[in-house]
Amino acid sequence: MLHYAKLDKCFWAEAAMTAIYIKNCLPSPKCQDQTPFEIVSGFRPSVKHMRVFGCRTFVLTPKEKRSKWDPKAREGLFMGYEEVSKAYRVYDIEADQVVISRDVTFDESTLGFSPMLPQEIVDDTALDIESMNISDEPHPMQIKQTGKRKSRSNSQEQVLQRTLLERRGTGLEEASAPDDSESHQAKRRSSARENLDKERNVSDEDNEDATPQVFWRASANAVEGTDLSEPTTFKDAVDGADQVHWRKASCAELDSMKLRGVFRATKLPAGQHTIGTKWVFKIKRKADGSIEKYKARLVAKGFKQKYGIDYTETFSPVVKYVTLRMVVSITKYFGWTLEQLDVVTAFLYGEIKEKVLCAIPEGVEVDEDFDCFELVKAIYGLKQTSRVWNETFHEFVCSIGFQVSDFDPCLYVKITSGECVLLLVYVDDVLVTGSSTELIMRTKSDLKAGFEMTESGKCAFVLSIELVDNDNGSVTMCQRRYVEDVLKRFGMSYCKAVTSPTDISSRLIPSTAATKIDAPFREAVGALMHLMTATRPGIAFAVSYVSRFMENPQVEHWMAVKRILRYLQGTKSHGICFKPDDKTDSVATRMQTGPATMQTASRLQDMRLS
Repeated sequence: MLHYAKLDKCFWAEAAMTAIYIKNCLPSPKCQDQTPFEIVSGFRPSVKHMRVFGCRTFVLTPKEKRSKWDPKAREGLFMGYEEVSKAYRVYDIEADQVVISRDVTFDESTLGFSPMLPQEIVDDTALDIESMNISDEPHPMQIKQTGKRKSRSNSQEQVLQRTLLERRGTGLEEASAPDDSESHQAKRRSSARENLDKERNVSDEDNEDATPQVFWRASANAVEGTDLSEPTTFKDAVDGADQVHWRKASCAELDSMKLRGVFRATKLPAGQHTIGTKWVFKIKRKADGSIEKYKARLVAKGFKQKYGIDYTETFSPVVKYVTLRMVVSITKYFGWTLEQLDVVTAFLYGEIKEKVLCAIPEGVEVDEDFDCFELVKAIYGLKQTSRVWNETFHEFVCSIGFQVSDFDPCLYVKITSGECVLLLVYVDDVLVTGSSTELIMRTKSDLKAGFEMTESGKCAFVLSIELVDNDNGSVTMCQRRYVEDVLKRFGMSYCKAVTSPTDISSRLIPSTAATKIDAPFREAVGALMHLMTATRPGIAFAVSYVSRFMENPQVEHWMAVKRILRYLQGTKSHGICFKPDDKTDSVATRMQTGPATMQTASRLQDMRLS
């Protein structure tokens, strides 16, 4: 394939994945003339969408990503098929990366690079996903992988092969086998490399069964590098690729409900209505993006509740960001430790006052004499659940000697024998800090006596905020992952960074136009406001400025929002920094804003009278 397409060996990974895809769609004598895809899915795949590997392509550039004078399409080379969507993988020559797009025009008469085009590519595993229509024929899941820049030397070619294999090996170890040792990973990768070197020269003509081995090995390793998806239905979860993890999480959820006595089976009384239930599946990740655990939640369809019958009061407080910053500042100033705990199935502890009936959930079997459940405890999804849990936790915390703060109802304080302990609560996340290690341990023991809790140790990630310890002893509150998610959400993951959030040479004015721009203006401003109030006060002016034009945004207003996003592209890890106690400062705060550092401090002054 590489020789026919006139492509360099550095594209071997893409070629291998495409070959696997094609072979999965072809009938095999060993499968009774069925295709591997047909055996798995039950229906025969179509090949109408297939194209010549390495042929010339033109990928549409969306309007929001090009200026008036830019070309509407970018030239590239066809690399293969995307694994989770009906789209194509194309090597974008100008951007020097592999992108995924549905709107692709093919020139199958031209293969490989033209004489004037460079023959090197850059590894960039981040992909630019576009959306247009192509054939509706089903595509089996395939593997995405990009090439690697390399020279003509054999040593660098070996480095390329090793890098690709190791990257693919790492993904599966983190996702589905976190307990495997590093030595086991290294041994497995080494074996894969040795076998690959032995088999890479075997051709299809010499041995029909030999060539697929290298492809299957490449496929298995590449699967490890794919992103794990969160199923949207119970059937997808229990029948999907990660069914072991999701089944375990679902059983744990049902066991917790049974232990708490959440519901009891009953007959539906005449004239009564039930509310439905739904399973929600989430992958909880750590600050570095690695998987912490698989979570399954059985939630109620609270939108079907009727006011005055199924619920009345719904309000419950949440912690203020200023309170969180204050607690972090206090812990760093006095050298206290900030520990994090998580209440397991927190909402299942509160008893509801109203009579709520729900349908029997998927995966739950009951006696045929019963046709619904009566909820004794609150479950996720009910309108009053959060309030019921807050009241339950508040009552318990006050019973062990804590007092709620007048400043924030989610902050609790306890002072014993001159020692202080602080308790900060956000739904089921609890932060504990204080001046006495013994008092902190006693507080955690008291909390565990009332609720089932897990300890996360030193707090490093809470409310989408990372607490990063610096070499000088300070701590920085930043939202790097949140910024990356926002950029990806609004198609700005690969935008060019700027050094300031506003353009001082431009002046925005309200528009009286009858139509407004077709862009997610309000969503973007809302996302920026969340970031501004949490850890990025440096963008406050820029965000408040663009928020004036929410009613009728135009192109120039949207461009101003995109400039803020470009500024965030270059300052993802910036945030608010708190430093330890400095004997010369009574108050000290430091913020990174762009290339500069802003610092405010009040100095202790000599008040002695002469």
